Amino acid sequence: MSRLVRKIRGFTLIELLVVIAIIAILIGLLLPAVQKVREAAARMTCSNNLKQLGLAVANYAGANQDKMPHQLYYSGTNNNQWQVFHYNLLPYIEQDNLYRAGLGVGDCWNMPNQGPVVKTFLCPSDSSHSNGFRPGGTTWAVTSYASNYFMFGRDQFVDSGTGQWDNVSKYSIGNIPDGTSNTIGFMERFGYNPSSGWANLWCHPAGINNWGSNNQWNSQYSAAGGNAPSSYPPQIGYRPNQASQYNPNSGHSSSVQVGLMDGSVRGVTSSVSAATWQNACYPDDGNVLGANW
Repeated sequence: MSRLVRKIRGFTLIELLVVIAIIAILIGLLLPAVQKVREAAARMTCSNNLKQLGLAVANYAGANQDKMPHQLYYSGTNNNQWQVFHYNLLPYIEQDNLYRAGLGVGDCWNMPNQGPVVKTFLCPSDSSHSNGFRPGGTTWAVTSYASNYFMFGRDQFVDSGTGQWDNVSKYSIGNIPDGTSNTIGFMERFGYNPSSGWANLWCHPAGINNWGSNNQWNSQYSAAGGNAPSSYPPQIGYRPNQASQYNPNSGHSSSVQVGLMDGSVRGVTSSVSAATWQNACYPDDGNVLGANW
């Protein structure tokens, strides 16, 4: 009886190398596409955060006789002496419990953890922080978004009742001279700057007269050293260790996103001129935004 013998043939070394090479090429082609999808998702989340902040400002104004949230305000009471901008927005981004944690403790940053991490305050593309906190073992929480001092804190005065300097807005929600669609309310900025040790903290004072606009506890964007905003335009495509602590910047590769006072969000690219950027930061200069906006 004859038996049929079937010979099983395996891959040769050359064939195996060819298969591995094909797989490597496919992965190389797929990886950029995956990264683009992830960045698009991060940019969308960041845009939604900015929209929520803009809506929070509008809701704050609706509950406070059209007034803007204070950049820095001293209430003069035992419940909450110092109030900072991001803290004032907490009840309007579904963070009522965190807002109440800052009551009855004196200054608002005396709450537990000196300002816990708030997801709405962080851009997913911001890799500068340590799980939402300032690196270095501290418990201070950072934010990826700076408020526009020229919009929310330019009116500086000594409150006769408390004897303290306050930084509040010169405008109401319905009385912005250049219009809500032409004025920046928020802009992206890395939560931490490794080269200077500076941090963009959301629960610490950012008053010009009290602590200075250039210190490591500043969650606002303003003119540093007396310079105009044109001296500090957005930095596009910078990494945290390359970026300046004074300029707007972000982890997005092609733009820095800003929230306008009408609640809309737009990406500012490298084509924007310094003059146009400055005009968008000033609420009352009367200038028309350039075509590069």
